[in-house]
Amino acid sequence: MVVIGVDIGSVATKGILISDGIQHKTIFPTGWSPRDTSEAVIAQLLHLSGMERQRVTRIFGTGYGRVAFDQADKTITEIKCHARGIAELLPEVRTIIDIGGQDSKVIRLGERGQVVDFAMNDKCAAGTGRFLQVMATTLGLDVSDLGSAEDPAQRLAISSMCTVFAESEIIGLMAKGNPKSGIVAGLHQSVGKRVAAMAKRLGIQEPIAFTGGVAINQGVKRALEEELGSSVMVSEVCQYTGALGAALLALENV
Repeated sequence: MVVIGVDIGSVATKGILISDGIQHKTIFPTGWSPRDTSEAVIAQLLHLSGMERQRVTRIFGTGYGRVAFDQADKTITEIKCHARGIAELLPEVRTIIDIGGQDSKVIRLGERGQVVDFAMNDKCAAGTGRFLQVMATTLGLDVSDLGSAEDPAQRLAISSMCTVFAESEIIGLMAKGNPKSGIVAGLHQSVGKRVAAMAKRLGIQEPIAFTGGVAINQGVKRALEEELGSSVMVSEVCQYTGALGAALLALENV
């Protein structure tokens, strides 16, 4: 059986193909057309695996752009897909923190990896990858460089979590000659504080896993651990958690 899981995020589209236990994965910038990007991801997965399209049994989709994914046999919520992906990658985990481009989520899991409860911030850019992306541009950095650009010892408080006001605040801090590394550390702390507060309201059970593209950022991981007072696990394939979950659910035909 050959299955594909595609996670269409606002920033990146991730795909995983599973065939006889072997996984192939790829990631593309989502761009302006989630539909076209999803097709490109599938084509790349088929190329990597040497498979023909007709050999694919099922394709499941998830993520921000799943409503536009008309090639999917089924679409599933990110909550369910991240839960299934983490149950495979880190089965001991009981709380998932996922920070994506447009939203952030906290998911509580039961002993069998089932979703017990969840909370979601999808009304505001604060505490999301988009917030960090805008701030990185303001600082003249690529968002992928933020993690290595911080210096927690020089951390400056960012008081506003509104993207527009925070941008103005950063411009003011830079104008006063404050170190960029301290501003970046403050940004990470503000994101960590916002997401940790949501996690605490839901109720945290350890171990905790951090998923999504922002999980690659060591500064946000550090800030989360400080705000939660707990260590946070990050899988080497943290960006692919949703796509993996979708592929596994396709394999199980859930």
